[in-house]
Amino acid sequence: MSCEKFHDLRQRWIASLNSYIPILIYSFAVLGFAAVSLLLPHLVAPRKKTPIKDMPYESGMDPVGDARKPLDIKFYLIAILFLLFDVELLFLYPWAVANRSIVTPETKFGILIALLSLSGTLFLAYVYAWKKGVFQ
Repeated sequence: MSCEKFHDLRQRWIASLNSYIPILIYSFAVLGFAAVSLLLPHLVAPRKKTPIKDMPYESGMDPVGDARKPLDIKFYLIAILFLLFDVELLFLYPWAVANRSIVTPETKFGILIALLSLSGTLFLAYVYAWKKGVFQ
């Protein structure tokens, strides 16, 4: 491979990676916020243990019964639906970044139809879950 071809290939590779910089910045910001949120209380919280602090707390009253009760299945279904819509957005953003170059006046309508079909399918799943009584 000649030097010019290698240089051209390297430049195209770097240009394609530049579109992922916003995703990396967002990821580092989220991870940084999570790390600060987890570490900050350990740095500023008082460390002195007392018998009152070691007591279990339940609305100011002594705890009654077992805290480990099985959850109703509807809560799991709602969590799965949340993940479904969350994953849609997770795939939608990188797809839009990767396909930014194909958007032309001629292809805008086709892309809109593709995105509306994805959102429509998820909306139909939401309506189906609603009719089945998942949210009751």
